[in-house]
This record gives sequence, C-alpha cells and structure tokens, in this order.
Amino acid sequence: MIKRRKKKLDEVYAVGQYICMSAHKARRVIDQIRGRSYEETLMILELMPYRACYPIFKLVYSAAALTI
Repeated sequence: MIKRRKKKLDEVYAVGQYICMSAHKARRVIDQIRGRSYEETLMILELMPYRACYPIFKLVYSAAALTI
C-alpha cells in the first residue's frame, strides 16, 4: 500500500506492507538512504549487497511513479 502525504513540495510517504523480513535487516538499508535524492537512492540500493535492498528498491520506485 502506498500513501501520498505531502510533507514538503517534493517528499512522498510510502508504506510497504507484507514484506517478510526483520525490521533490523530493513533498517540497516533504510538508514543508508534516508534523506538522499531519488537517483542517489536507486544507485545505492542497486549496489548494496543485502537481500533487503530489492523490496525497498521496488517500494521507492513505486512511490516515485505516483508523483508523476
């Protein structure tokens, strides 16, 4: 489920449900991309070696598709 909530002009809020992984594993990846630009986030997620990157990549990509 993806929700759009305007914080600022260029921020999007996305919620990923039913992703089966521990919060610790997801948080390890999310802390690295928090506050970065969209292009930089996608590049980081593609290059990181963790299995949690792929579902987070899909979530970020999906959230960006809603802003267009």
